[in-house]
Amino acid sequence: MFEHFNLLLFSALNAQAGLAGWQLMGALFAAQWLVFLMPLALIVLWTGGARPEREVALRALVAAVCALSLNGLIGHFWYSPRPFLLDVGHTFLLHDPDSSFPSDHATSMFSVALVLAFSHVRAARRIGLVLLPLALVVAWSRVFLGVHWPKDMAGALAMSAAMALLAYTPAVRAACAGVMPWMENLYRRVLAVPIGRGWLRP
Repeated sequence: MFEHFNLLLFSALNAQAGLAGWQLMGALFAAQWLVFLMPLALIVLWTGGARPEREVALRALVAAVCALSLNGLIGHFWYSPRPFLLDVGHTFLLHDPDSSFPSDHATSMFSVALVLAFSHVRAARRIGLVLLPLALVVAWSRVFLGVHWPKDMAGALAMSAAMALLAYTPAVRAACAGVMPWMENLYRRVLAVPIGRGWLRP
């Protein structure tokens, strides 16, 4: 039943043969490049924020790393073939034939977006609320282009939500607070020149 619904949803979302022009270029951009907004958001929070913004950025990074690590384990022990390997639908993006479940692109975006969006730090929350709909666009585009199933995106969202919740547990909060002085010291050493010139926040 679930697989039947997954296939029906894929058929509804996957692009039709002959996709070209601005629609293809826009989908390719969303599928391949929007994900880079995730590390950019964390860099902006860290270099332009104070201790609260930096702690949220670190928790978001922890959530994403944990989620992607668990994705790797799932893919290692349970191989889920991509649509083009089963000759289903239409594919418009070259991709390795590795396991598709869950989607790493969607996982990284959703993990960071959820941690930031539910933060009490205003700057982080604003960035998270921008990233969340963009994460949905990334998820849609990779199904649209035929390299993922809808179930891969559902799995990515579930994994991201679980790791976002983990990021707000007392244990992770305490761990992040404990390593913050070391990370800030490393940051100030590595980027001493731009910090000294006032380009970055110390």
